[in-house]
Order: sequence, then C-alpha cells, then structure tokens
Amino acid sequence: MKFITGLIVGIVLVPVALYVYFLSGRAPVRVSDPPLPLERFLAMTAIHARAEKEMPASVPLQANEATYLAGAEVYRHHCGGCHGLLNRPESPLVRAMSPSPPQLLEPNSMVTDDPPGETFWVAKNGIRLSGMPSSQAALSEEQLWQVSLMLANADKLPDTVKQALTFVPPPAPAAPASGPAKK
Repeated sequence: MKFITGLIVGIVLVPVALYVYFLSGRAPVRVSDPPLPLERFLAMTAIHARAEKEMPASVPLQANEATYLAGAEVYRHHCGGCHGLLNRPESPLVRAMSPSPPQLLEPNSMVTDDPPGETFWVAKNGIRLSGMPSSQAALSEEQLWQVSLMLANADKLPDTVKQALTFVPPPAPAAPASGPAKK
C-alpha cells in the first residue's frame, strides 16, 4: 500500500514541481541561459525518431555533380544564412541563436552520416522551437532532394560545388564622390 501511495504521489508531485519551477521565473528561457539537463539529448532523440519513422526510404534523384550543384544553389539562397557557407565566419546573429544552427559545411557539423531522407524530412518539416523553418512552402520536392543529397555528400563534393558554396564578400561601398557643395 505504501508503494502505491508513493507511486501516486510521485506521479502527481513531479509534474506539479516542474510546473511551479517554470512559474517561478527561474527556468532557462533566455538564449544566454544554459540548457536544461538532457535538453539536447531529448530534442535530438525525438527529432531522429520522428524523422526515421516518416522520412522517405528512397531517393528519387541521382547523386551526381549536377544534382550537387543544383543543391548548392538552393543551399546558398535558402540555408547558408543560418547554416553557413565555406570560408564565411559565423554571423553574430547565428551565434546568438539557441540552439545555434549547425554549420553544415564544417567537418564537425556535417550530416554526412544521416540518410538523405532524414535531411529531406528536416528541411521539409522544420523543427519546432529551434528557428528551423519548414521549407515545403518555399522549395519544391526536387529542390529539397537536391540540397539533401548535396549535404549527405558534403565531405566529398567536387571542387565546382565547393566553389559554388564559397562565400564571396560583397564589394566595399564606393567612396562618396566629391562635388560642388550644395547650398
């Protein structure tokens, strides 16, 4: 009987304690706050489980240089602002995000060990509470596959694709022309 009482109290007490904690104003909600214990593990486990359950099993495009180049173009215009380009330092805005988006062209953040279908699923559906939007309204299925295949092979891309993914700084603004002073 004591076990059953303890179990019921535990089942009720833990959610109530969490609720009170979140109402206390001490919960880590600022970007600068450290994550909750197991926060990253729980989030990544849920994402991988859902993607694995729902991701397409087969890839409808060939993994070749033309597909990678098309994927690089999509990535450059739709993904590179947050997920980075080659030879481009991470922007202060990206560093201020929590969780910060992985820099998918950096060796330690590549998704080359994920099946292309998982990357496709994430890009298509987005990830709640992370800043990762759903791209299904902005990109076609073909474009989503192109970028997914390119990212799945990011560690062995041809030089032409690497060049397409390389950041080129904008030209410096021209100095104002000196002319007659206006009255």
